[in-house]
Amino acid sequence: MINTDDTLRCTQGNDFYTEGKIYKVGRIVNNKYFQILTDNNTDHWYATLDDKGIYVSFDSAVVETERAYFEKIDTSSTDY
Repeated sequence: MINTDDTLRCTQGNDFYTEGKIYKVGRIVNNKYFQILTDNNTDHWYATLDDKGIYVSFDSAVVETERAYFEKIDTSSTDY
């Protein structure tokens, strides 16, 4: 389950999200859709959580890589 302010690591990046970088979850739309904030924490893209994982889909006219993938990380650990 994803919650507002959860921390995500980008596992496959694109023009908007950098692989290996940490991002925060913004507003939750429902149990499948939510916001992932960009670097400046003022902009966002809508993400999907399903059997393929956590990802943001982009139109190929916007970016070269159509999806950015993420994994939820445990911020209570210093192992990231």
